[in-house]
Amino acid sequence: MKLPDSHSPKEKKRIAILGSTGSIGTQALEVIAAQQDVLEAEVLCANSNADLLIQQAIAFRPNCVVIADQSKYQAVKSALDSFDIKVYTGMDAICQVVAMDSVDLVLTAMVGYAGLQPTLAAINAGKNIALANKETLVVAGELITGLAAEKGVNIYPVDSEHSAIFQCLVGEWKNKVEKIYLTASGGPFRGKDIQFLQTITKEQALKHPNWTMGAKVTIDSATLMNKGLEVIEAKWLFGLKAEQVEVIIHPQSIIHSLVQFEDGSLKAQLGLPDMRLPIQYALGYPHRYKSDFPRFDFMQYPQLTFEKPDTKTFRNLGLAFEALRKGGNMPCMLNAANEVAVEAFLDDKIQFLKMPDVIELCMQHIAFTSRPAYDDFVATDRETRIFAAEKIRQLA
Repeated sequence: MKLPDSHSPKEKKRIAILGSTGSIGTQALEVIAAQQDVLEAEVLCANSNADLLIQQAIAFRPNCVVIADQSKYQAVKSALDSFDIKVYTGMDAICQVVAMDSVDLVLTAMVGYAGLQPTLAAINAGKNIALANKETLVVAGELITGLAAEKGVNIYPVDSEHSAIFQCLVGEWKNKVEKIYLTASGGPFRGKDIQFLQTITKEQALKHPNWTMGAKVTIDSATLMNKGLEVIEAKWLFGLKAEQVEVIIHPQSIIHSLVQFEDGSLKAQLGLPDMRLPIQYALGYPHRYKSDFPRFDFMQYPQLTFEKPDTKTFRNLGLAFEALRKGGNMPCMLNAANEVAVEAFLDDKIQFLKMPDVIELCMQHIAFTSRPAYDDFVATDRETRIFAAEKIRQLA
């Protein structure tokens, strides 16, 4: 990383938000609204939520917006005709707008594999990245980090856990990390057994105890796949080996993660479970902007507790570690199979406990490539999705 960023706190940093209508995107706009002296929304991109994208564009007056769903283009264009806001559509347009000279930082908050192509486009254009799309590094971590190093691009993590690790490492770049601990709330089914999980509904799985997130991430949290994806992401963000990453269950979600250095000392980053904090840190780095976010009160959390994750019941975490150790295109298989399985669960086409079965079958049957190029990732993603969909039909 070429740290720190060159912006002074008095200059406005112009942000392109990929996924502006999602959970991270809407909270990022809250941060920008509260920090108008230093942050500005330059580009807003959404998948298909045209109504919210129009509202955001009118409120924040970006240079341009992109609606990926081409069937919604005319509605967005007509609504914004009188506001001097350029309107584009399609994935190619997203990849082009992130490269505009007027963009200083790209917040990648698109969900899933869809974030890979525009992230690569932004890095190729030399844009610093605030990364909220963990799947990008899961699928193609070596490709992304190698290209970022070649282009002199910084990747600032937005996930609360990786932001915590990043914050703990500031000022410690020359000191060797022995291990990192990624904390997990345990999701809505912490402590439940397999018998209980056999009848889980999507409504139950979507009720996270601590965080407000989009549907896909919330289901991933319930299965512990979210933590598994974060393990793989951490490997690439911080240059770690699989054995240097450990997951611990921390139900209160106050300690967001920890770093253990080779002298045995630990550093932890604490705070309330509020995604606006890591979003603001990533958008503002190296500056910490003053905020009126709620403050942590020790007396409201007299006990902070920790447990080992139950990888026998929540098998996805173990599958993620397996994919990390295997490397190559195996994490790409893991991610694609998981995206298909989660969508099927949300559509009531598969049971909760069948999701890891589908993922494991994909990891066993899709062709393995030890040193994949971009085209290999595209092919692996496509083949895995087809295979996973077929297995889901057989299991239904």
